[in-house]
Amino acid sequence: METNAIIGRDYEIRQLDNCYNSGESEFVILYGRRRVGKTYLVRNHFEGKFDFVLTGIHNGTKNAQLGNFANALEEYSGKNQPVPKTWFEAFNQLKRHLSSIRRKRALVFIDEMPWLDTKKSDFLAAFEQFWNGWGASQNKLMLIVCGSATTWITDKIFANKGGLFNRATKRIYLKQFTLNETERYLKSRKIRWNRKTIAECYMIMGGIPFYLRQLSPDLTFSENIDTIFFKQRGALWDEYHHLYASLFNSPEPYIQIVEALSKKRKGLTRSEIAKAAKTTDSGTLTKILKNLCGSDFIEAYTYFGSNKKNTLYRITDFYTLFYNRFIKEHYGKDQNYWTRTLTSPTHNTWAGLAFESLCLQHITQIKERLGITGILCETSTWFQKTENGERGAQIDLVIDRSDNVISLCEMKFANDEYEIDMDDEKDLRHKISTFQKHTKTRKALHLTMITTYGIKRNIYSDIAQSQVTLEHLFLP
Repeated sequence: METNAIIGRDYEIRQLDNCYNSGESEFVILYGRRRVGKTYLVRNHFEGKFDFVLTGIHNGTKNAQLGNFANALEEYSGKNQPVPKTWFEAFNQLKRHLSSIRRKRALVFIDEMPWLDTKKSDFLAAFEQFWNGWGASQNKLMLIVCGSATTWITDKIFANKGGLFNRATKRIYLKQFTLNETERYLKSRKIRWNRKTIAECYMIMGGIPFYLRQLSPDLTFSENIDTIFFKQRGALWDEYHHLYASLFNSPEPYIQIVEALSKKRKGLTRSEIAKAAKTTDSGTLTKILKNLCGSDFIEAYTYFGSNKKNTLYRITDFYTLFYNRFIKEHYGKDQNYWTRTLTSPTHNTWAGLAFESLCLQHITQIKERLGITGILCETSTWFQKTENGERGAQIDLVIDRSDNVISLCEMKFANDEYEIDMDDEKDLRHKISTFQKHTKTRKALHLTMITTYGIKRNIYSDIAQSQVTLEHLFLP
């Protein structure tokens, strides 16, 4: 069901509605990656029901934030409001305004809350007093807080050791669109592309609504990419540095780390990251990695059968990867760069790697296709280095199932049915046998091929016990 022209978000909308209709005080935290559509969801779903809305100012001073607060309160109260000198005074003014509301539900929305918490402003202390001293006891009050700086939300509220500990009544994490939701969103904007094109668009932008909104139905896909990313002063020409600067006070070390990760397909360990980014393996690196994971730019993962000491990190944000692979070096040099290089080896290499990331973002759909959604599964990756003259092997997705089967998934991005030839079959058999030898597993090993259009039947294709196509990745 779509509400007020909102694509997807069915689960999140149900959660918001349950809180709105609960008849109790509600403190809802909606968080997620910047540009993922948090503000759009709240403002459009609750349009016309707000009693106060405040949006933090990026890099705004305490006085600027308080002035903005006074303007917002004047708008919603209809009365002249003096600019408060402190946040304690500001929340007292808000309390008086909300106390005058006679409706059954008073709805407050504080957007980009982390930006309000400027240095030495006492914002958090004042907010804590407002909620614990008054808001939590007001059954008519529903407070929604949003923030793109997910690390601030996690550290200052979720992990709060003071008065805000465990005070949020609902936490809602807003993910990027799936392929299915992306297709629906593009159709709503009169963009009708085939699913391979939509997948390639996803491999550049991810399921980020703000990025997808820049696409024009009057241009081809490649023309859109050139216009948005490679044309001088295109719609997203300065997005990269602005994105990181808006989330992290000192973005440079974050950028150094994602740049290092963008060069390695399988990811890097902590020590490898420290060396590549020319930093130390310290508590600061721990914080940066935690913040990047919390903001959905990278993920931590382990190899099959390994322990936490072997944790690796890899980029999961499609735009970050695309920027470091292409935009960083080619922006402004050729406004038709993408169109000119569609068949280049560089493009094909990127497409193969990005398709792997696309598949890893849709593991739920892969399990659905394999019919194992009701089976307990653990997902990981695996590789064996070349040692003692024995050729190594790598498997990008291992699904370890409780039914005594391990699905070894091979991913191939192709323009037609993928044809397994003699060399491919030899390589696949080597991967399977190497995995079995070094993991010593007794479970049955099933090869799953994940491709754009499926496998072409021939004398070698029976090596795969199952296959998943792009169509299956579009399952809701």
